[in-house]
Amino acid sequence: MDDVFIGSEALADGVLTRGQLRWNYRAIYPDVYVPAQATPSLLQRAVGAWLWSRRRGVVAGLAAAALHGARWIEADADVELIWQNGRPPSGIVVRNNRIRPDEIIELAGLPVTTAERTAFDLARHRSRDEAVFRLDALASATGITAADVQSLADRYRGARHWWRVFDALDLMDGGAQSPWESMVRLALLDCGFPKPRTHFTVTDGDSTATLAMGYEAPMVAVQFTSTTPEFIERIGWRTISAADSGNPLVVAGLVRFAVIERGYPLWKLRRLNFAGLTRA
Repeated sequence: MDDVFIGSEALADGVLTRGQLRWNYRAIYPDVYVPAQATPSLLQRAVGAWLWSRRRGVVAGLAAAALHGARWIEADADVELIWQNGRPPSGIVVRNNRIRPDEIIELAGLPVTTAERTAFDLARHRSRDEAVFRLDALASATGITAADVQSLADRYRGARHWWRVFDALDLMDGGAQSPWESMVRLALLDCGFPKPRTHFTVTDGDSTATLAMGYEAPMVAVQFTSTTPEFIERIGWRTISAADSGNPLVVAGLVRFAVIERGYPLWKLRRLNFAGLTRA
């Protein structure tokens, strides 16, 4: 038997008896079964949700992002389907949204929204902060950019929560390597900072290192590891450690003190960013 299957089909095909189905398997969705002792993965639950839709739904949202390779997605996340059904079972979210054939690809044998359509849906169906860190992870995995998603925003102008897409896409940054990095970056922006440059390389001519995010003019960076190569500060960079902080606003405050100390109040940083002298 497959790991995930439709029970009534297995009975009709004579693969299992009713007793075998009852004792050796359990339903995760109506008429969709897995081995009794199994803990299904997100992929297996996505397969199950698709089977529950009688193979007519399109996997979307977080499950689609995971299939595209995005990290930091909870194993117990609900599976979203683009389909028509008013009463989905627990664990499945059905969205009666329009979708075109060029917005669907096959991944792991499933019809899945493209990376661009996945980004569009995440941006409009999630709160700003969650949407941004989900989009960051998707962009990191697939390389998509805001420009790649813009055509979908134009195509579905006026759709439900359509207006949220533009803010979230403007804040998306595939350089983020974790939700915590995304949250710190958002805190900087909310405190009035321009967009920081993310995951860029610095060198002293002999050694090189990657800084998680920072501002090149005042040479202030935020690091998310407990150690930073010694030469970084030797060549003039001031690093703020976010590894031990649990509050992104605290990190933003420390960055603000550091840039002011170096002669760059926020108005000056914003002006430099507008002039293109710092890179986001």
